[in-house]
Amino acid sequence: MKRLLALFTDGACSGNPGPGGWAFVAALPDGRVKEGAGRVEATTNNRMEMTAVIRALAVVQGISAVAVVHTDSTYVLGGVTGWLSNWKRRGWRTAEGNPVKNEDLWRSLDAAVAARGPGGVEWRWVRGHDGHDANERCDALAVAMSRRRRVELYDGPFNAYPYGSLAPSPQAPAAPRPHLRCAPAVGGPVVYLSLLDGRLERHASWKECEARVKGRPARFKKVRTPGEEAAVRRAWGLD
Repeated sequence: MKRLLALFTDGACSGNPGPGGWAFVAALPDGRVKEGAGRVEATTNNRMEMTAVIRALAVVQGISAVAVVHTDSTYVLGGVTGWLSNWKRRGWRTAEGNPVKNEDLWRSLDAAVAARGPGGVEWRWVRGHDGHDANERCDALAVAMSRRRRVELYDGPFNAYPYGSLAPSPQAPAAPRPHLRCAPAVGGPVVYLSLLDGRLERHASWKECEARVKGRPARFKKVRTPGEEAAVRRAWGLD
């Protein structure tokens, strides 16, 4: 039986671009759990998602086990399982001949995966804000870091971990991949949700949402379907 270590990752960004945070939870084969998190002053959500994975893989470097990486980012998963090989073949250019965005982090992620050897990393997609314990914990840490809130990172025995299940997801590694040209996702029009002082509001544009949340202790999220909105409301404790 393969030895497994489970890595759960997430990134957040207030404003996108804006101040960001990344976080991971690592369930190690020796029965320990280690959390990590950090902040970047000016960044994007995609960069924070990638940074979370890179930092998680760095922590387990040298541990002989298959790293099962969990992410809710279709950008990360689409890159590592599909686009990356073509980008490298073209000299880090897209099919249209443009420079690959976030090339520095893609190179770092590619090297981190290669360092584990063939079959050393498996990928799992988890739906964000859908009640997945470890994903919710990573999201909370990443958001807190992006907003300069103090956090306590856990580093201790698996059996005493206080934030829910850390079992590797049995879900297949495939996730809905965005088209490389960033075609709109299937669903309805974009709606922005904001939660401030316990009151939820819906906004038709990011500008409208930003005017309400910028510089204030608020939560916000972009959604496209009623299902996504319902999941966010549940995650925020509104349903």
